[in-house]
Amino acid sequence: MRHFLTTEDWSKAELQALLDDARELKANPRQDRLRGKRIALVFMNPSLRTRTSFQVGITDLGGSSVVLDAGGTWPLETEDGAVMDGTAEEHVAEAARVLSTYVDMIAIRAFPKFEDWSVERHDPVLSAFVRYATVPIVNMETIVHPCQELAMLMALQERHGSLQGQKMCLTWTYHPKPLNTAVMNSALLAATKMGMEVTLLMPSDEYMLDEKFIEAGSRFAGENGRGLTLTHDVEEAYRGADAVYAKSWGRLDQIGLPMEERLTPDALRRFIVDEEKMALTNNATFSHCLPMRRNVKATDAVVDGSNSLIIEEAENRLHVQKAVLSALNDQ
Repeated sequence: MRHFLTTEDWSKAELQALLDDARELKANPRQDRLRGKRIALVFMNPSLRTRTSFQVGITDLGGSSVVLDAGGTWPLETEDGAVMDGTAEEHVAEAARVLSTYVDMIAIRAFPKFEDWSVERHDPVLSAFVRYATVPIVNMETIVHPCQELAMLMALQERHGSLQGQKMCLTWTYHPKPLNTAVMNSALLAATKMGMEVTLLMPSDEYMLDEKFIEAGSRFAGENGRGLTLTHDVEEAYRGADAVYAKSWGRLDQIGLPMEERLTPDALRRFIVDEEKMALTNNATFSHCLPMRRNVKATDAVVDGSNSLIIEEAENRLHVQKAVLSALNDQ
């Protein structure tokens, strides 16, 4: 039985097949591929695009969805052998197996709690559901966000055509509070796997992504005869780029500290994506996963410009997720 947990687990050819099918589903959105199928959507964190696009997509394909708003109301234990005398009322061992008797697939959205990265980097909630469920599992965002990055790839291919050899600037952007690294982890994996020449721009070494994603991205880039460049030099990252993808994330070495010690210094506001930086590129497209703070992460001129793909990428969440569900249903 196969799951959709991360693009790292799917080959370049398999990802391209999903993207090709997503284009078919975009042209012909209502089909009977999930007729009679029931899918549980488990949200440990709130959602706008993810929840709406999954529910609409399942309906478009003839299936039905059960939404579980579990955040803060359903504390689950994930550790094997745990003595459950704390807040957790149920172990995933029971929850996942019971849900598996009701539905044909389970989709999970569970952000890390940013308390102990040595534990959270192993994706404990998602991993526990995979271990105990008897139906396919879909990652709706945990420490990676594979559906978002399929949508990114689809938007890029719609605008650029082949991505092989295209230069991608993945840039950190300012946000007053530390955010999840999931989107940039997945963007790095997806862009390198699809043959792009990738530069990851960070303010300093302290903002480095987890080494396992850097290592995987370097491996994928090498398999495609490309490179992965890590830099703090803004001009180097933007110069000649064909695509710019922006996201803020917090420092891994500050996870577990009080929030007042983790706020982003105002001096780093200079990493905003603006017209001056975009002028260094090869007339690059711009995108962001949304939600996005205007004139903090990117200026209005960039966000509303003709090269902005933010709406196309968001729409494509619907189509790529339908392709993923179809692939898991057909196995």
